[in-house]
Amino acid sequence: MTDINLNQIFLNLQKQMIQKLSSNREIIFHPTFKGDASEINWIDWLKTYLPRRYEVDKAFVIDSNNRFSQQLDLVIYDRQYSPFVFNQDGAIYIPAESVYAVFEVKQELDKANLFYAAEKIKSVRLLNRTSAPIVHAGGHIQEPKPPFRIMGGILTLASGWADTFGEGFQNCVSTLDEHSQIDIGCVLEKASYTLTYQEASYSLETSQNEETLIYFFLKLLINLQKLGTVPAMDIEAYARAIKSI
Repeated sequence: MTDINLNQIFLNLQKQMIQKLSSNREIIFHPTFKGDASEINWIDWLKTYLPRRYEVDKAFVIDSNNRFSQQLDLVIYDRQYSPFVFNQDGAIYIPAESVYAVFEVKQELDKANLFYAAEKIKSVRLLNRTSAPIVHAGGHIQEPKPPFRIMGGILTLASGWADTFGEGFQNCVSTLDEHSQIDIGCVLEKASYTLTYQEASYSLETSQNEETLIYFFLKLLINLQKLGTVPAMDIEAYARAIKSI
């Protein structure tokens, strides 16, 4: 039996990802196209390596009260238990009940981009999410599952702060309200991080420089596993938006 080095595999993947994103930054000069290329790279990478139960797309998130979020660069959502996801000429609309996590993708981590990501995340967390009972074989009814807290994060190539997670970063994070809080992120050239919040404080954990991508990916998987499965959506709540039903 031949042993494999998982750490080396992820280090090679990290080098490939940095090379792709760095090339986009140097070759593509239009900021919109540059941002689109970064989003596509992250979406493709996560679609390749996340378990099949998770879908990943750029999308809007909607609720049964006819409200919708700002457009998110990257949404991780459930397709197995979601009866509908709308795709209108490339604009994807996902019901809020199906969402596990949302991310903003930027070139750099800095004050403006962090607050911009926080507002995007907030626009999703403020949406209404329904939950319906599940009827199992034999008539057993499982009570509605309370909706979990949607994970929010930001993905970048570089940092605009000399000290990536120093005073500037922490001052920004400390001002975020509960709906805007950022839980996880990746600065590919520097490090990845997770934030855990208590009532009036938070704790910050960061990766080693050479383990940026593997840290982010494993922490993302761990947090997704903790969320379990999305609640069963109340389809009748959405049906009420249709006058004939």
